[in-house]
Amino acid sequence: METMWLLCVAAAVLAWGFLWVWDSSERMKSREQGGRLGAESRTLLVIAHPDDEAMFFAPTVLGLARLRHWVYLLCFSAGNYYNQGETRKKELLQSCDVLGIPLSSVMIIDNRDFPDDPGMQWDTEHVARLLLQHIEVNGINDHANTVASVAITGHHSS
Repeated sequence: METMWLLCVAAAVLAWGFLWVWDSSERMKSREQGGRLGAESRTLLVIAHPDDEAMFFAPTVLGLARLRHWVYLLCFSAGNYYNQGETRKKELLQSCDVLGIPLSSVMIIDNRDFPDDPGMQWDTEHVARLLLQHIEVNGINDHANTVASVAITGHHSS
């Protein structure tokens, strides 16, 4: 009886050891494949103004960084509604640094065509032209993410 119990324990330990090694091997393979694919992936985040990257995209950016995606950020205004545009641009760059977006991959469009004014309408065709140009210049090959910031922040496109 004691021998049978010992054999059962040995079998359980061997099975557990086999599953543990197999699971570790599968996780390692998955990580290697994810790293390889991610290193080639270029993702674009499109926001209306500074702070959207943190309010809407922080978990997404952190997840993409973990998968080794190259993340770009395109911000359509400096967030100057309360005459704090320079401060908000600096805060955006600091936030991107913390989130792991290289500062060389951040573009802030500080242009009178895209004022941070909920009462103003942005020209949809102008937005689309700049967006497509940014995608082409930076070789965005994975996807572009944006939020419905038009509805949320009041920036309506005409």
